[in-house]
Amino acid sequence: MGLTAVDIFKHLPKTNCRDCGVPTCLAFAMKVAQKQASLDDCPHVTDEAKAALAGESAPPIRLVTVGAGEKKLELGQETVLFRHENTFLRPCGLAVMLEAGLDDAAVEAKLAHFKTLEFDRVGMMLGINLVAVKSAGDAERTAAVAKKASEALGLPLILMGGSAAELAPAVAAVKDTRPLIHAATAENLDEMVALAKENGCTLVVQAADPGALCELTPKAVEAGVQDLILQTAAASAGGILQDQTVIRRAALVKKERRLGYPTLVVIDDEDPLDAATKASLAIAKYAGIVVLKNDSKPVLLAAVTARLNIYTDPQKPIQIEAKLYEVGEPTDQSPVLVTTNFSLTYFTVEGDVSASKVPTWIVVVDTEGTSVLTAWASEKFSAESIAAAIKSTGVEEKVGHRSIMLPGGVAVLKAKLEDESGWSVQVGPRESSGLPTVLRSWSPN
Repeated sequence: MGLTAVDIFKHLPKTNCRDCGVPTCLAFAMKVAQKQASLDDCPHVTDEAKAALAGESAPPIRLVTVGAGEKKLELGQETVLFRHENTFLRPCGLAVMLEAGLDDAAVEAKLAHFKTLEFDRVGMMLGINLVAVKSAGDAERTAAVAKKASEALGLPLILMGGSAAELAPAVAAVKDTRPLIHAATAENLDEMVALAKENGCTLVVQAADPGALCELTPKAVEAGVQDLILQTAAASAGGILQDQTVIRRAALVKKERRLGYPTLVVIDDEDPLDAATKASLAIAKYAGIVVLKNDSKPVLLAAVTARLNIYTDPQKPIQIEAKLYEVGEPTDQSPVLVTTNFSLTYFTVEGDVSASKVPTWIVVVDTEGTSVLTAWASEKFSAESIAAAIKSTGVEEKVGHRSIMLPGGVAVLKAKLEDESGWSVQVGPRESSGLPTVLRSWSPN
């Protein structure tokens, strides 16, 4: 969070000497706050003041990286408590758990299953970001499973164990991928910190509650590990909500540096409804990583959907490219529909058209990512814009007829669109769920 002019002014000499080229120290502080001047422009500011301002201007939640390469996960630097204040910047990482104690066949089956945990949501492929390899006490077995998982999936790993000796071989086996080490506690803090520091890895610090974390994080930092992720023992929905909110509020509102790190939540529930509910809660408030023991597709689909909804910029609707789309293998005598480029609208229409099994052309109009009725109300989905889209998409060269179907909710555009485009306009159903029936009996006349 940026410093205000008053925050900066407190650390200036307050002599109004004008050596910085500004009439007063307060005016200079205002220019620095607006990034129109640098603190170095003041020749009299002390090193102590510079250090204090640097500390105060540091992000309230540290930026932490897990993994390496294209699939690395960056967490932290969030600046708000509520999504309507500003977009949440760094989407929560979703991890599934892999027990190192499983036999080879079971491990292979799990890895094959993890590869299927990818979902198409409004044109975006969403899935898991990490795999949590949980040690069963055998250090060499954990290392072997970790290496196999890393090579098979290419995802960052969370290495979970009770001691440094238990995890050291696994960390060494996948060191280049910068795994996340889980977890340092009051009992094993020194050895876990040493392991993380030696290998340049981020470390999970685990304690019963936020107060206990405040005792541990300074010790880890003093020992040389700056990149931390915090975890409390909360397992119930209420406990997760309370601890995550306390940590986020303390970091952002109270400027509590000891809690200024991303967080991790482990959900051990086997019941699908409980697991999905807690995962969605943790994603919303305010986990950086959620680890799921239940790796079923319904649970993961709920989690990735919740994450998509929470981390989508509310000021930038999800939209697709405005152009001509083909559903199936349409011919020159296939139906032509028109809709907007709001992703949810398009993929709903596309799904219902696919269900009809009637090959179809869809003309998508650029409405800046708004739905049919919203775009019509704001005059972005008008007879003029639709007629222009018919011309620009090249649909006229693709079909041998001149008949287009308009969404039923904007039937009022029919006459004007016929005048603007020269096409015959048919009014479709108000809801796209009615498209299969209409398309099966469609004719261009």
